[in-house]
Amino acid sequence: MKLLFELSGEHPGIPLAEIECLGTITASAPQVAVADCPCPGEVSRLAQTHLVMEYLGECETDLISFRSLLSDLSLSTERSFACRVKRVHPSVLPAGKGDLERMMGDLITGDVSLNNPQEEYRAIFSDGTCYLGRVIHRIERGSYAYRNPMRRPFFHPGVMMPLMARAMVNLTHVRPDEIFYDPFCGTGGILLEAELIGARTVGSDIDPKMIDGFCNNIRDAVCFRADTCQLPIGDGAVDAIGTDLPYGQSTAIGASSLERLYDASLSEIRRVLRRGGRAVVVTHRDISSAASEYFDIIHAFDQRVHKSLTRRILVLQ
Repeated sequence: MKLLFELSGEHPGIPLAEIECLGTITASAPQVAVADCPCPGEVSRLAQTHLVMEYLGECETDLISFRSLLSDLSLSTERSFACRVKRVHPSVLPAGKGDLERMMGDLITGDVSLNNPQEEYRAIFSDGTCYLGRVIHRIERGSYAYRNPMRRPFFHPGVMMPLMARAMVNLTHVRPDEIFYDPFCGTGGILLEAELIGARTVGSDIDPKMIDGFCNNIRDAVCFRADTCQLPIGDGAVDAIGTDLPYGQSTAIGASSLERLYDASLSEIRRVLRRGGRAVVVTHRDISSAASEYFDIIHAFDQRVHKSLTRRILVLQ
């Protein structure tokens, strides 16, 4: 099914790459993506998307093209509906937002309801193109706020927030019932997000305090103490890996230096990951040179967290 995604805009690249866990992107613009998705029922796993729509069509952003698109589609519905227009900066609307929404309502056959619509049609103007869709799913981002790490039984400063943790899980392309492993599991936030999409989760950490805290946060998960430089796991035993590497500031490390830890960990991650599987690793420095010794780098993102921390995110295969 061809779907239209209205993206969060929190990062220029991560929301697009996240959608690739569902299908193949065929077009994109700022805060917009179009993708062929064989399993549209899985869109609820996304974190960096606001709305998912049935893709109806696209056109240039002038008024004549917009009217022609709506006329050619001859849309009709037996359900009450509303029409919404969104402009993504720096796009310019060809008319007032209200005028465009009224035009949509006039050219779609059915009963308009502004207060309690059963359906919603959206036109997104971005980068010289207008994308038209019918909303089929809204991502419930409030659930991520509810899973704020500070609400968990065990909390440690510097942990990743749920929205980013879920995006990391999706970047691995892990499927339900596959094994998702975090070798630096800490308090378990990444594994919690993997568990919520149906993956079988396994975590390890060298710090016994983190293991105890993890078990308080996710009571049914598999977790054990291990040195990531020498993992007690068989070759190719896990389907996907997502982990936030220690920064060597407030976290325990077992190696003589961060450089030694990163290199040995990447080697072990490569060994235990199945052929064709993906690993997403996050750290505070550029380790792409070391990672390229063991993996193909699919994506590399920088995400500024605050003035003294920029996350480096690598998607590896």
